[in-house]
Amino acid sequence: MAGLVGKLITKMNQDITNPTKPRLLDGTQLARKLRIQTANQIQTIIDTSGVTPCLATVLVGSDPASATYVRMKRKCCEQVGIKSINREFPANTSTQALLDTVHELSEDDTVHGILIQHPIPAPIDKRAAFEAIPLRKDVDGVSSAAFGRNILGMPAHPSCTPAGIMRLLDEYNIDLDGVAAVVIGRSPILGRPMASMLINHHATVTLCHSRTRDLSGIVRRADVLIVAVGQPRFVLGHWIKPGAVVIDCGYNEGNIGDVDFDAAKDIASHITPVPGGVGPMTIATLLSNTASAAAQQLGIK
Repeated sequence: MAGLVGKLITKMNQDITNPTKPRLLDGTQLARKLRIQTANQIQTIIDTSGVTPCLATVLVGSDPASATYVRMKRKCCEQVGIKSINREFPANTSTQALLDTVHELSEDDTVHGILIQHPIPAPIDKRAAFEAIPLRKDVDGVSSAAFGRNILGMPAHPSCTPAGIMRLLDEYNIDLDGVAAVVIGRSPILGRPMASMLINHHATVTLCHSRTRDLSGIVRRADVLIVAVGQPRFVLGHWIKPGAVVIDCGYNEGNIGDVDFDAAKDIASHITPVPGGVGPMTIATLLSNTASAAAQQLGIK
């Protein structure tokens, strides 16, 4: 028996020290902890002010994935004590009709956060819609004001997905000071704010996109790799530097990420699963941002 225990301990130590044995970055577990913190904050707000924080979601079109995301967000709001209201529009709605609703929600003191579910179908001017959200209620960090303030390290609600990723990296003690970080995807709600947050934590960042040359070569130099391209298994295993930290923001049909997980898991030191990695952290961060927005608007510290 002692010999068997010794072998098990040796195997555990090998797993800990072996760089080819990846550690899963469990977004589901961390999101659960964050939701508990948010629920406590919500209860404090209610006890102090008598007001229940409220998130308004705006859905345009009939995209099944977007509708599912909105339902998930509303369910999670209910779990932590946030009231949620939903405004839905057909895909052929006008920009002005959408703006009118955003302005109405902006002026409603019982609404503390506004989320416009993206993507927004063309030809609606999505930038105009995002800019109509006042900074104090922009809980997804989509306006230029929030984006600019976050780049400069000034107070503003951060973009939920990159902020959730930063929390995940911090939870697992991933040191970003001086590391080579590569972000694939330059979306204004993910890739660009992600790059800025990494820079603010002293990483050296390369932001890649569809016109980047020698993408695989750049990826091979990354200590931290964050992928958000919306294409299944886009990043191949042999692109990845041994021991790299891999964050997969993709969620494609069949529960497939943007990284070839089966190949990457034998090379990375840490990697997010799909599902159960970035997704839960995005929603948990949205709830946290909404609670903070309500506290600020109600003057509760």
